[in-house]
Amino acid sequence: MKFSHLLNLKNNLPNLKSIMEFVPHHKPVQENEIKMLEEFLMPRPNILVLTGAGISTESGIPDYRSEGVGLYARSNHKPIQHPDFVKYESVRLRYWTRNYVGWPTFSAKEPNSTHHALSRFEREGRILGIVTQNVDRLHGKAGSKNVIEIHGCGYDVICLSCDYRIDRHEFQNILNTLNPEFHFKAPTMMRPDGDVDIPQKEVDSFKIPPCPKCGGNLKPEIVFFGDNIPLERVERVSEMVCQSDGVLVLGSSLLVFSGYRIILQAKDLQLPVAIVNIGETRGDHLADIKISAKCGDIIPKLFNFM
Repeated sequence: MKFSHLLNLKNNLPNLKSIMEFVPHHKPVQENEIKMLEEFLMPRPNILVLTGAGISTESGIPDYRSEGVGLYARSNHKPIQHPDFVKYESVRLRYWTRNYVGWPTFSAKEPNSTHHALSRFEREGRILGIVTQNVDRLHGKAGSKNVIEIHGCGYDVICLSCDYRIDRHEFQNILNTLNPEFHFKAPTMMRPDGDVDIPQKEVDSFKIPPCPKCGGNLKPEIVFFGDNIPLERVERVSEMVCQSDGVLVLGSSLLVFSGYRIILQAKDLQLPVAIVNIGETRGDHLADIKISAKCGDIIPKLFNFM
């Protein structure tokens, strides 16, 4: 290895350490597991890929449930509930203040080797498309085109009362203008949806705008806990399952029903299912193949014939 490569690796060690702190303990992947998954995928060019938070932890975005490193293991924080966001102004103010502070860090996250590998698979005609439970838009940043963000995305802001919509970066500029004296420094512990913990006194002084079109309340286009996935989106996912010749699950525990439902539908259609995830998942008993491994250790190594 060249000296310059060694120097770059040394300079990147702090960043690599901060990213890997969100990846749970795992065993090294075995060569036979890579070969087994490749043989599973090779005759199935219309595989539907379902991705969860376990692929974004390698980009430095924490998940909720991973043992020892997920948000639930690190704090007593519970994710925001949709009914509370709709009903209480104080909840909306707290959410937007935290999201405002965390947005620069969250939006700066970059795709990792798994995201880029899936984009390559799409270009090579090896997969049908991607359904992701993540709201970080990292698949889009990596170049994937046929992606359904089943839980929405943090990069768009919508009105709860009309059809108004604004890009999240533009909304950040509006919040900057409304809060010129707000200079709270973001803590290191970011949540999966991009917000952070900050003191209540900072929340009390923060200002958020109403919808400029109807005066309604604005929220990110994210399906919060307690909300329903839009029916049109559910139907699109169901159609993709029917068009597929199998499902590959990457980095999801399948504890959220929106993901588990895809596996149930696949098995009802007698389609094969493969799962790559560190630790157990809700769908292990339905899987034709289960590999307990970090996605970044196996997915980028598939179909590398050069």
